[in-house]
Amino acid sequence: MEGQREVEAEAATVAGELRVVIVQLVRRLREQAPGSDLTKSQSAVLSRLERDGPATATDLARAEGIRPQSMGAIITALETAGLVAGTPHPKDGRKTVLDLTDQAREEFRTGRLAKVDWLTEAMNSTLTAEEVGQLAEAVELLSRLAQA
Repeated sequence: MEGQREVEAEAATVAGELRVVIVQLVRRLREQAPGSDLTKSQSAVLSRLERDGPATATDLARAEGIRPQSMGAIITALETAGLVAGTPHPKDGRKTVLDLTDQAREEFRTGRLAKVDWLTEAMNSTLTAEEVGQLAEAVELLSRLAQA
């Protein structure tokens, strides 16, 4: 019983430290692809379209848990920025199917490349080969936590 409490206490300590480190790492990664004036809601819609593919405004509003009117304002801003474009729904001409533009796809691609380049350089300049191996093993553990 005592051993279990110690394990749980250590897990709580590690959880707190891990949260802080992940926040710091995410902040540093975001710094590598500056220039976006998008709101969190706009970014969430772009990410959903990239991940899940084309969708109607109604589908996006439902998926993001917001009112259709709010989604309309988000979509208008993204269309104005040239990041989202709509085409008529193939079965219901009253609806519009929204998708990322080539400009948005390129911004996703270049932003990811900048982040990977920075992280690779930071790992190579900060960690030993053994530590990179340890980090590779930790990625599997972090992935399992993310799926929990």
